[in-house]
Amino acid sequence: MAYRPFETYHLKTLPMIHIHVEDTDGSTQTIEIPLDNDISLMEVLRTAGYDIWATCGGMALCATCHIEILAGKERIPAPFGLELDMLDTLPDAEENSRLSCQIRIDEKLDGLAIRIKGA
Repeated sequence: MAYRPFETYHLKTLPMIHIHVEDTDGSTQTIEIPLDNDISLMEVLRTAGYDIWATCGGMALCATCHIEILAGKERIPAPFGLELDMLDTLPDAEENSRLSCQIRIDEKLDGLAIRIKGA
């Protein structure tokens, strides 16, 4: 069953997407997210209770929201600008690394699978 950190009565009629999350301890769960807000994946992960520091407030300046895309990378625009610069500074960054603060939630992310890396 999907974890529903955004569930309230009025959200039950909204379109939803599902993102599969692997935490730093290896545990996994699926998060159900409504498509009614313009929010980042970082905000979703924090709301769901994951240990995402987000010390820069989502400005791509700290990398404490570092994630690895496990499935669905082709659905997300490639990193650029400050995000790419920040990823270049991380010793554990990989080809599929992203900053979750730079990924906006939309219907194309349905089924995305990620691993939280943190900083």
